[in-house]
Amino acid sequence: MSKRLNVPALAPALAAALLIAGTAHAGPAPATWARCAVCHDATKGGPNKIGPNLYGVVGKKAGTHAAGFKYSDGLKKSGLTWNAATLDKWIENPRALVPNTMMAFPGLKDPAKRAELVGYLTSLK
Repeated sequence: MSKRLNVPALAPALAAALLIAGTAHAGPAPATWARCAVCHDATKGGPNKIGPNLYGVVGKKAGTHAAGFKYSDGLKKSGLTWNAATLDKWIENPRALVPNTMMAFPGLKDPAKRAELVGYLTSLK
């Protein structure tokens, strides 16, 4: 007797695996990045846009990374450090993580797509 995999039940484990695997390589931006690129640049030395440049953001304290960008007081006072877990929560729902953020993005519910973005951002060093 064969059993069928319960793919929705595996989504959290898949997301975690992608978070870990995504941190090990640099590569081209995932297709999901196009939504982010409307407001953010991710090239070394690139400009701030509506949102801050995200190159090298991983490991930095929230609200401090991009020189010249005017961060919200909520983000500056959040005490967050951008790591894989924090970025995942932020991308899922920015306003739930930091209620006073200026970021208008409503969030991305798909854990696999969030993992792609986190892996991409983590690779930008």
